Amino acid sequence: MTQRVELATVMDRLAVDGLITDYAVAVDDGDWAAYRDLFAPDGRADYRSAGGIEGDAVQVAGWLARSMELFPMRQHLIVNRRVRFGSLEQDTGDTAHVRADYINPMRFAGHDGGSTAPDFICGGRYAFALVRTYDGWRLREVVVQEKWRRAPEGLTTDQRPSPV
Repeated sequence: MTQRVELATVMDRLAVDGLITDYAVAVDDGDWAAYRDLFAPDGRADYRSAGGIEGDAVQVAGWLARSMELFPMRQHLIVNRRVRFGSLEQDTGDTAHVRADYINPMRFAGHDGGSTAPDFICGGRYAFALVRTYDGWRLREVVVQEKWRRAPEGLTTDQRPSPV
């Protein structure tokens, strides 16, 4: 591998990592326009394993906006990112797949607006499929694989929210 190819791979890896971080920040900040902009035109997301929906970026952003009203404070931590580059139409490096674990602590909206509201936490794995576009790397698919959740004592399964 030449130095030029190695440098291009490092640059792509940094750009992909930045896109995954931008995803977490958009959800945590409730910036649904930024969330939608992270996706390719045909991009989709699947939150069904966490009790959510599957759909295009516009549909899912709307669902997230409503769902996240329950949690005014949230913090996605996306770790153990494994990036694999693929090819599209014989051009090496035009696609990427990322598997990453997440832990997502959030705080329920409380009557006092803050610190006494109970916490909710969940964790699992994301599967991201990315494609290189003229505008840079974009998400083609996001699949959430929730593995566990911890809700406040006293909530029944039916009362537990569907966050991600």
